[in-house]
Amino acid sequence: MRKDIQLLLLESVDNLGIVGDVVKVRAGYARNYLLPRGLATTPDEALIASLAEKRKTAEIEQGKLRVEREALIKRLEGVEITMQRSCNDLGLLYGSVTQQDISGALRSLGFEVKPREVRLPQVIKRLGQFEVNVKLASDLEEHVQIHVVADREMDGDEREEMEFDNEGELIVKEAKAPKAAPAAEEPAAAE
Repeated sequence: MRKDIQLLLLESVDNLGIVGDVVKVRAGYARNYLLPRGLATTPDEALIASLAEKRKTAEIEQGKLRVEREALIKRLEGVEITMQRSCNDLGLLYGSVTQQDISGALRSLGFEVKPREVRLPQVIKRLGQFEVNVKLASDLEEHVQIHVVADREMDGDEREEMEFDNEGELIVKEAKAPKAAPAAEEPAAAE
């Protein structure tokens, strides 16, 4: 049994609306978040009219923000980030690469991206290359390549590969002895 109520927004709320909008929200969201913080109230024609100027200002701000976000998405095209992390010999990270880490790396490159705008397809817990989605609005998104590298020199896997025959038996390879250099002939002593 879902109960929705209508409220008038007194301030702009992310993912809900801007000031002056009459929105339908769940009763719990209104009771626990919007009303105690003074973000919304019950709709009233006089109040809607008094918020008209504030709404125009909010719409202009939203338009400016949209233009900035579109420019940021164009600048993000083709961006690649390399991040160094501590890992074990198998390439598994001791921690994980988080949205905050990626957001911080983008900020250091001059891109103002909030952590909640970085969308990770899966938890990044190993070395490698990953594609991360940066979503600034429902229709504004760009992919960023993340390269996670070790903070130290990794030991290569120097073991020989094992081979098996058709029956599953291990094929034993004979150890190859190093080739001996041919002995240099000593000149015969002429006496």
